[in-house]
Order: sequence, then structure tokens, then C-alpha cells
Amino acid sequence: MAAGEGRRLRPLTERYAKPVLPIDGLPVLATLLHELTSAGVTRVWLVTGHLAEQVESLAGDGGAFGLEISFVRQPEPLGSADAVLRSLRAGARAPLLVTGADTVFGPGDVARFAEAARGSAGAVAVRRDPPPSPPHRHAVRVEDGRVTRVLDDDPENPLAGAPLWLVGPAIAAYLDPLPGEAPHELATAFEFALAAGERIAGVEIGKTRDLTRPEDVVAENFPYLAGL
Repeated sequence: MAAGEGRRLRPLTERYAKPVLPIDGLPVLATLLHELTSAGVTRVWLVTGHLAEQVESLAGDGGAFGLEISFVRQPEPLGSADAVLRSLRAGARAPLLVTGADTVFGPGDVARFAEAARGSAGAVAVRRDPPPSPPHRHAVRVEDGRVTRVLDDDPENPLAGAPLWLVGPAIAAYLDPLPGEAPHELATAFEFALAAGERIAGVEIGKTRDLTRPEDVVAENFPYLAGL
């Protein structure tokens, strides 16, 4: 999912799409695509919107990353569930590994998540670093490896949701249609599935890195630059 405006990163994202900005000197999207290849992924549907041409130019046809990439446009920020639904309508098939295109995961974490999630109706990645910070980063309650609450309001819960999910057919069935007005988020579909008794795996991964504020671009690249 690479369609967001990156509003908290303005004014940088008025000129650059967030996924093309660097961490450790490489565009975040490029690092993610390499991780997907390492996880055994071969086909990607890349949902673009804000400054879509920049994202699509970087990804190309996917050949440079060992992938086959198709582009799906999301004309406005209608939510993560809408992004996945557009991919399904464009030819993607569940189960889907869904991720945000603006996050750097620890080496191998995407592959470990995919393996741990295998056989579940769906799965949610959780992390301790960065910790929960509502409303944009909710806690997720995980008990014995299973999600028992998708959006947890317990202030003592150290597990935050990460932008990495497995959407199986049982979860995808709740995407079309979702009730209410947009934006529609994946959390709603997972809540419906959980209420229906589906097994949702909660898989803890390591630290993730993201660019939230303009100064983060310096902080996340200075150690790399200092080592050159």
C-alpha cells in the first residue's frame, strides 16, 4: 500500500511520495521489495495514489527486484481495506500478504511472519518498538499466539500493530462491502472475522523503522552517511 499522502511529513511529501524517501540511503519501497523477494513473494500489486508516478517509476515492472508488479490506483485516501479490495478486483487472490510501503522491517521479519501465519484465517504483525501510540498506532491484544482484540485500549499493553497482515479468504470476504463511510480500514474486517470465531494469528516481529516527521529523514540516514 503506497497511496498515502504522508501528511505528517510535510513539506517533504508535497514534493516526494513517502515510499521513495530514504532510510539508510535507500528508498523505503526498494528495501521492502527486496524483503518481499527474500520471503518468497513473486507477485505484487502495488496500490498507488499520491504522487503515484514517482512510486511506479521506482518499482518499474518489478524485474529489478525479482518480482512481477502490477499497479492499482487509489484516487483518494479511502483506507487500507479499500486498497486491498482494489487489488482483489484487479486480479489478486487471497491469501494475501499485505504491507505498508513506508516501513522498513528487520531483515527476515517479513519471511518469518509469513511462515508463522501459514494456515490461519488471517494474521496481524505486532511489535514492541515503536510502542502503541493511539490513534495512529493501536495496541493489539495477543494471547497464546492468537489475536483476541484487534484494537486494544489497555494502556499497559506493549504490543503495537505493525503494517503487515495476512488476509486469507475468510478475511477478504468482509471487505466487500464494508459498512459505513470511508475510510475503510483492515482492522474492521479483522474484527468481524474475530467475532465470527475465525483464528487470527498474532505474530510478534522485531523493531520497525518509519519516517514520521521531516527530521526523521536526517535521523534515519545520518548513521548510514557517517559510515561512508
